[in-house]
Amino acid sequence: MNTGTAIGGRYKVNSAIILWIVRRALGISFFVDLFYLVGHYIWDWPFPTPLILLQIIITVTLGLIIGAIFSKIWPIPRQKGFERVIRTLLISIPAVGLGFGVNFILQGMVFTHALWMIFAVSAWLGSGIFMRTEEQEREEQERRAAEKAAREARRNKK
Repeated sequence: MNTGTAIGGRYKVNSAIILWIVRRALGISFFVDLFYLVGHYIWDWPFPTPLILLQIIITVTLGLIIGAIFSKIWPIPRQKGFERVIRTLLISIPAVGLGFGVNFILQGMVFTHALWMIFAVSAWLGSGIFMRTEEQEREEQERRAAEKAAREARRNKK
């Protein structure tokens, strides 16, 4: 039974992940589009044209893909704590820079919408797709305990 598509012969992309990204991208894009539409009538912002709506969908989808890749590399820990804070910073800060690049590519030198911020938030939301399993956490704790024991052994030798 084939549950995914091989990319470059190495990685498999599960169809459920693709469906998750599409559903999440449409939901976030709808919310952002609604935000800009309301902003047009309340704060006199430029009306969101179909080109702007397409740019928002592209930006959100790219952000979610970057977040999902980051989450595959470093799954979110089960417990809340300092590791989650560091993980959030390590996805958000580069995502802002990449977001400026996406904004520049899609809109040129004049930024009419904050696509860079939409990209960063989408990457952050996409980074929560994979969560570390209990087995992975046990292995991590065992590895840390072994490293600590090795350090103690080296200290005691001296």
